[in-house]
Amino acid sequence: MPAMAIVGLQWGDEGKGKITDYLSEIADCVVRFQGGANAGHTVDLGRKTLKFHQIPSCALHKGVTAVIANGVALDPDELIREMRTLREKGFPVTKLAVSNRAHLVMPYHKELDGLEEAFKGAGAVGTTRKGIGPCYADKASRIGFRAGDLLDVASLTERVETAIRFKKAYASALNGALQSDVQGIMKKLHHWSGVLSSHITDTSSLVNGFISRGKSVIFEGAHGLMLDIDHGNYPFVTSSNIMTGNVYAGSGLNPQVRVKTLGILKAYATRVGAGPFPTELDDEVGEHLALKGMEIGTTTGRKRRCGWLDLFAARYAVQLSGARQVAITKLDVLSGLEKLRVATGYTYGGKRLKDYPPSVGVLNGVVPVYREFRGWSDQLDEDITRWSELPDAAKRYISFIEDFLGVEAKMISVGPSRKKTIIRGKLAP
Repeated sequence: MPAMAIVGLQWGDEGKGKITDYLSEIADCVVRFQGGANAGHTVDLGRKTLKFHQIPSCALHKGVTAVIANGVALDPDELIREMRTLREKGFPVTKLAVSNRAHLVMPYHKELDGLEEAFKGAGAVGTTRKGIGPCYADKASRIGFRAGDLLDVASLTERVETAIRFKKAYASALNGALQSDVQGIMKKLHHWSGVLSSHITDTSSLVNGFISRGKSVIFEGAHGLMLDIDHGNYPFVTSSNIMTGNVYAGSGLNPQVRVKTLGILKAYATRVGAGPFPTELDDEVGEHLALKGMEIGTTTGRKRRCGWLDLFAARYAVQLSGARQVAITKLDVLSGLEKLRVATGYTYGGKRLKDYPPSVGVLNGVVPVYREFRGWSDQLDEDITRWSELPDAAKRYISFIEDFLGVEAKMISVGPSRKKTIIRGKLAP
């Protein structure tokens, strides 16, 4: 497993944190290559439940290097808080490397995120208001700050003054007033520098060095592919590229390195915030999924919208990601349902769609085409560790997913803890 990307095949919250944590036991380095503190990964250790927002979900394994790469929108306040929380719970983050090219989420980015959402009114996209979009916007506008700037804070005063002038004018145009000022920002920068400077380095050289020495590197996606800014349900998307190809740009990885993809697919579908969701369930089944699946956002605390598994969308995500192997998570949540359904296509205006549509307007008007399956009453308890021990109905459900998507389900999660994971052979090289 020299280089592997772990990518969500839905709208996020697929269980990437658990799978990354599980595989990190045999990894040398785990890299976050996109997104920011708007993502949340939960790892259940039985007696302890830990939540990750920016630090890769490998920090619970000694000896594994955790890398926050250049493609991440880095929130220093959130990172420092996360490091402190992990340390207090007995997991000091000693092998953490932060890219000197990662852009910083500034206090005014969070202010503007909220002002933009309020200004859009009914057209708001439901951001986490963590400042991620405004940070990436400044990156593209070439007026952002990078982690490497924290190594020479004294030289930043003039740039901060310029940024504050820009942001005050923009806030005013949004019918708001900016609270951030030059003095406060400079104070923040000095604080961040004092805490984080020892972790800031050229992570591209670090990661390529691991690869050249034959070490195992995992690239952890922060969101689901259906939220990719180019290929997701625009504009109800995140602000970065999630697909496997962004591993190279987002981490500075040599493009000659072959990266295989493990797609993560929840056994049903969920979505947080606004945006089209053709298989959404607003009934007792949706409530069953929400309650049994504990579908509350790790970062936002918002209740997730729940629905049937959408294989038409997942097939599109598999195409984009190149995944030929998947991990299916939360299979246990489906236990107790008499019947299951999966969407295998959409119709629009009475016609069957051939390809997944890019238009939100079309997606809001599609009618899913469903395939129905018999459910199973057996609860998937901790004793189930082998494929052969699953109920026949569960095996038929998974086999259909494999056939429809053209993938192999190499890992099946039947509960939140590490031990509740079924492994079906080795991950192919």
